[in-house]
Amino acid sequence: MAETGYSRSPKIAKGALVQLLPDIVGVIPNIIVFQYNPETISRTLTPWDPSAVDQTQRGSQAPTVQPFEVQESFGTFRIELDATDDLEDGNALAQATGVETRLAALRKLTQASQGLLGDLIESAKSLVGAGEDEARRPTIAPILLVLGPRVILPVRVKTFQVEETLHSPAYYPLHATVTMGLEVLTPDAFRCQQDITGKIAVAAYNFTRLQEDANALLNTANNVDAIRALLPF
Repeated sequence: MAETGYSRSPKIAKGALVQLLPDIVGVIPNIIVFQYNPETISRTLTPWDPSAVDQTQRGSQAPTVQPFEVQESFGTFRIELDATDDLEDGNALAQATGVETRLAALRKLTQASQGLLGDLIESAKSLVGAGEDEARRPTIAPILLVLGPRVILPVRVKTFQVEETLHSPAYYPLHATVTMGLEVLTPDAFRCQQDITGKIAVAAYNFTRLQEDANALLNTANNVDAIRALLPF
């Protein structure tokens, strides 16, 4: 068969987690691109239940009441990391540290941070006993879950577990599985955060919801004939 240069294999849009880290030189995002997209994505919606309201805090108990955005979460979100391909290609970083750099970037998602550069400088200063004595309120930067153009949502890491299954002679991990539980953050979570990272997070949330609203409308338009058949007139 003649080589045509054409492949029928679909082009895969890789997912990513993007932490919007304010740093000493502006915002330097902590970006973790998925080596392999998750095979399964579990999304859970938890509508507000008016019947579950504490009776000492009585309010409207109408069954249609929905005073808050629906809570949404991504449960058991698994990320596979494997250094095999990079080792075969002679990647110097993989040969030295395996997948540890990617694991370190993922652990950053759970930690209060002064930015990638800021944290590095502060850790170096602490190593020589020159760390800051001033107490600071720790904060965790917003994280965006990016699953192609369809889903770009601000999330918070609720659970984080790492399983390392293969190591180099220096005990750096060569293969690891990271399992996370992610909670979607609504715009209400950023009301007191007026910086650029909060605005980006809110814009991403609204962009994803706009797509969902448009797709719901398209679904109705695509089923006009079926809807007409259901009507009694």
